[in-house]
Amino acid sequence: MARTVQQLFDLSGKTALVTGASRGLGLQLAQALGEAGARLFITSRKAADLEQAAALLRAKGITVDAMAADCADPSHIEKLAQQALATLGHVDVLVNNAGAAWGAAAEDHPLEAWDKVMNLNVRGYFLLSQQIGRLSMIPRKYGRIINLASIAGLGGNPKPIKTLAYNTSKGAVINFSRALACEWGVHGITVNSICPGFFPSKMSDGLLKSVGLEEMAAHAPLNRLGDDEDLKGLCVLLASDAGKHITGQWIAVDGGVSVITGG
Repeated sequence: MARTVQQLFDLSGKTALVTGASRGLGLQLAQALGEAGARLFITSRKAADLEQAAALLRAKGITVDAMAADCADPSHIEKLAQQALATLGHVDVLVNNAGAAWGAAAEDHPLEAWDKVMNLNVRGYFLLSQQIGRLSMIPRKYGRIINLASIAGLGGNPKPIKTLAYNTSKGAVINFSRALACEWGVHGITVNSICPGFFPSKMSDGLLKSVGLEEMAAHAPLNRLGDDEDLKGLCVLLASDAGKHITGQWIAVDGGVSVITGG
């Protein structure tokens, strides 16, 4: 007999590892998974911010463990995977969210800044997916990988915005997800990308201040920016059995901006 919608979306008994989860979109995604019943393991670079996020989640009745790690550092990623698996036993859901951006004209873009963005936004996703896939998901023939891309990965930018490395990295995340979905589908693993538009966050703060919140919102058909609950439903869909037949896809959550830009 087919399960109910409530049963399909229920994550009770599942485990989830979420990177970049101390604030912003990562914390929203972690909270969504925890509210749906998953036991969490969260990480970010700064231990103080991470513990504050963990305390917030625990106050909501969510079971969560945490470990500070730099997801641009291969040695940190290896230790993170080992600790998450030692704590959780296995990882059902991996959310690769930790990321960096850099604003600079292409002709002046520093090489070290390019490498910083690529190492965290692309290489970090690959290495952690590889670790969790090899050690947990492939042996168990089950997994859900959700990669945070961006509508910036669908094309270029409006004129005031110059983030070549970020756009390139997020385009890579989308195709990384497609390719990995094809390769790991045989193991019962789905891999998808979420492409947020503009959400108020520490990463977007400078841009939103320079352009203006109202002007940025006006670019979207819905005339609004994303808020602290707009990614929750999609995250739980892709993490749960409600989305078990969805893989290799990117889905924009952007108020319709990508419709205008042709993404």
